[in-house]
Amino acid sequence: MASAGHHGDLRAEAQLASAHPGLVLLALAMGGFAIGTTEFATMSLLPYFASGLGIDEPTAGHVISAYALGVVVGAPVIAVLAARVARRTLLIGLMAVFAAANVASAFSPSYGWMLAFRFMSGLPHGAYFGVAALVAASLVPPQRRAQAVARTMLGLTVATVIGVPMANWIGQVLGWRWGFGVVGLLALLTVVLVWFLAPNDRPHPDASPLRELGALKRRQVWLTLGIGAIGFGGMFAVYTYVASTLMEVTQVSPAMVPVVLAVFGSGMTVGTLVSAWAADRALMPTVAFTLLWSAGSLALYPFAAGNVWLVSIVVFMIGCGGGLGTPLQARLMDVAEDAQTLAAALNHSAFNAANALGPWLGGMAIAAGWGWTSTGWVGAALALGGLAVWAVALLDDRATASRAAESLKSESLKSESRLAEACAGD
Repeated sequence: MASAGHHGDLRAEAQLASAHPGLVLLALAMGGFAIGTTEFATMSLLPYFASGLGIDEPTAGHVISAYALGVVVGAPVIAVLAARVARRTLLIGLMAVFAAANVASAFSPSYGWMLAFRFMSGLPHGAYFGVAALVAASLVPPQRRAQAVARTMLGLTVATVIGVPMANWIGQVLGWRWGFGVVGLLALLTVVLVWFLAPNDRPHPDASPLRELGALKRRQVWLTLGIGAIGFGGMFAVYTYVASTLMEVTQVSPAMVPVVLAVFGSGMTVGTLVSAWAADRALMPTVAFTLLWSAGSLALYPFAAGNVWLVSIVVFMIGCGGGLGTPLQARLMDVAEDAQTLAAALNHSAFNAANALGPWLGGMAIAAGWGWTSTGWVGAALALGGLAVWAVALLDDRATASRAAESLKSESLKSESRLAEACAGD
């Protein structure tokens, strides 16, 4: 029972199809690169801006949570209010706001202002990725949509390989404020690329805030979001404090931190590509395997933290677990029906709910005196929690399918009975 809204605006998609997919995906990925750089670099710069703002590191972790909460709030609100806005126009506006907020972060005079500007920086994040994913999926046949979405997300994963170490290095050499300033410049470059490369489109004539809000009525949408909100938290619990762990436990020099961060980014890039390929073939099993992989990798982290070579291998494995986002995005496209924009944006609300939950729980474990490596155990527990939600979603899906089959069978029997009665009457 696929509605016209489930496939998006046919007129807009016809225009998108006439564009060069590679160039459009490049423009979209640049936005992902800017967002990924600031999202993950903030974690790696944590020791530096904590010192610069005169706060301790667990308190500085709240700055990361403020950004994540901005994503959680901004994604659904913008997706609903901008339901009638053309996708290209929306993407340009979102990146312009993102650029301004990151430049403002670079000039933060105090901890309070930093919290406010990071919250503002997070507001466009989820809506940008959600709309970009829908545009990417519309450029290719349905059986390749996860890989198209992954190519958009590659901007974020490449940021963890290049952008984050670059921002961390700039933060060490020129000061942490420059790390945020560079992100503002990357966002402005994205505005230019999207302006020139993304095709013009028109919103669906039936698009409305109420239609988008229809996604919130669907149980499978909430369960899919729950998988991401809990399961992704494990990766963030470790990654937020990995720079501090490397310096305090592994006892590497500050110059080694960007190298290990690049190793994490390499793992995330590999994980995104592999999970996208697998998701186009077996979606729900790919989600389950990724969560199991994450739980195992995170559990190894406390044992590997004492050796730079071992911890680098484990950090790469943890990064591979970051490939969870693409199959979850594809899953939401399946279950959202005609509320595609809100559902796609909410995936990044869930991702950043995890970004708030993981650092908070990890920080609590550290503050309780369990040590920097305790974040690995926190992360493993969260990954397994995500797997538990996945199991509920799978059982619910099967129960729904079974009820639908029984209803169809019942209707068929009734039709046969009516036909038999009609024949007997004749």
